[in-house]
Amino acid sequence: QVQLVESGGGLVQAGGSLKLSCAASGISGGINTMGWYRQAPGGLQRELVATATGGGTTNYADSVTGRFTISRDNAKNTVYLQMNSLKPEDTAVYYCKATVRSYSGYTYALWGQGTQVTVSS
Repeated sequence: QVQLVESGGGLVQAGGSLKLSCAASGISGGINTMGWYRQAPGGLQRELVATATGGGTTNYADSVTGRFTISRDNAKNTVYLQMNSLKPEDTAVYYCKATVRSYSGYTYALWGQGTQVTVSS
């Protein structure tokens, strides 16, 4: 079964840190970009937090630059998000996303189930 499994969410005080993990399994081809998105309470859509290509190129939302760090372990098909200096406005459900590549070259988006991050003031 092809899936993404996230872990590491929780409740933390403002200024604290959390590290999220997302492991892909059942992948028979490869993975292009992996990344994290979040949806705030009452939010209508998911917003990009950070992405990382297999070659190590990273991209961050302005709101998290300098505080969050994304990293990948390509051998383990796993992506991490180290979140430091957390703020109450970082409270959201965080979703992992992978762009999966089949042997035929077809690509599709795969999403995790989401993990809750709550930052108290």
